[in-house]
Amino acid sequence: MQPFLPNISHYMYSWLEFARIQLSPWRLMLNAALFICEDKNNPFYHTQYTRSIRAWLELTERMSRKYVKPRFNITQTIIDDKKYEVKQQSVFKKPFCNLEYFERLDFKKVQPKLLIVAPMAGHHATLLRSTVKELLPFFEVYITDWIDASQVPLSAGRFDMDDFTQYVMEFTQFLGPNLHVMAVCQPTVPVLAAVALLAEEKQIYTPKSMILIGGPIDASKSPTKVNAFAVGKDIAWFERMLISIVPSNYPGYMRRVYPGYLQLAGFISLNVKRHTDAHLQLFNDLMSEDDEKADRQKNFYDEYLSVMDMPAEFYLQTIKQVFQEYALAKGNLLYRQRKVNLSCITDCALLSIEGENDDIAGIGQTQAAISLCTGISENHKLYYMQKGVGHYGVFSGSKFKQFTVPVIKDFIYAADISFKKD
Repeated sequence: MQPFLPNISHYMYSWLEFARIQLSPWRLMLNAALFICEDKNNPFYHTQYTRSIRAWLELTERMSRKYVKPRFNITQTIIDDKKYEVKQQSVFKKPFCNLEYFERLDFKKVQPKLLIVAPMAGHHATLLRSTVKELLPFFEVYITDWIDASQVPLSAGRFDMDDFTQYVMEFTQFLGPNLHVMAVCQPTVPVLAAVALLAEEKQIYTPKSMILIGGPIDASKSPTKVNAFAVGKDIAWFERMLISIVPSNYPGYMRRVYPGYLQLAGFISLNVKRHTDAHLQLFNDLMSEDDEKADRQKNFYDEYLSVMDMPAEFYLQTIKQVFQEYALAKGNLLYRQRKVNLSCITDCALLSIEGENDDIAGIGQTQAAISLCTGISENHKLYYMQKGVGHYGVFSGSKFKQFTVPVIKDFIYAADISFKKD
């Protein structure tokens, strides 16, 4: 093993934290000025000048803010025109992830269990809030809530893609047989690997169906800007330029991570004009006091700008195996030196879902699972492409609710009958 040689990028995180601390007095003055301008008792509240100052102050505050992890805030669901209270609880805790359960209080009907595996790709699991909300009327929903690596003490050890796969298998076994699993984006690869490993061992915990949404099963197909970036440099470059050390004011002090702020910068760079226009529109909405439109924009960006750090070993292994070597698609993926054999999957239905305009996982990348899983009969495989949506629209939004959810519901309910396990 080569010795760890620190370089400039390893201390970038600490420099940014230092800058944030130095800006604290300025932010206090900014918030004080915003408080005065937002006071409706201010006689100048509705003047054009005050509205412009208020809008400028709010945008400035938002752009200089460190966004905290949002909450799911799913408190109720409607099933058959009846409201049911929803209680969120952690049912299984691991150092890098909590398994969250959304219990529908007083709902007695037995419905299929669904484990949603959220991506560890910069954003928090709350990005899938809409996914959970729309599926709650039809399933008993669980979701993986990955923990920001900066919050995990170094004593908890390392975490790579093999550990991610192991977590999926542990959660699957914890939830018992007759489970269905859904992976969104990045975890499609480790989830497919986990199901193959369970199937090879002929485990009764092998899911009855898996739904893979917008993920890089074979990242060589229809490459996007994300794919081009991943293959444009060698792993040594990624480690040298993008890996940093968690500063001393976090529980994960000295852990090597791929910082969330770098991932966010990458996301924004894909659609700079769209994000610029959105903030210009937000300024106009604040100026015109259109609170409803402004709140929608603010709620979206409260989520979008809240990011988490990823363990360095997980990030680097994902770049190398998924985006550079296409290991799963070529049959070369290893789990702790054990080859992952997708042909072992037999008694598990497969649904691959893609978005027509996905600019992160191109068309065909998720569909590749259909041809790779040779052990699954054709009548238990389904491919669905949602027209008119990008990456986020494939698992959230109006078209997801109207078109994609019914496809998922019918598919899982059919698999629930076909692969009943004792």
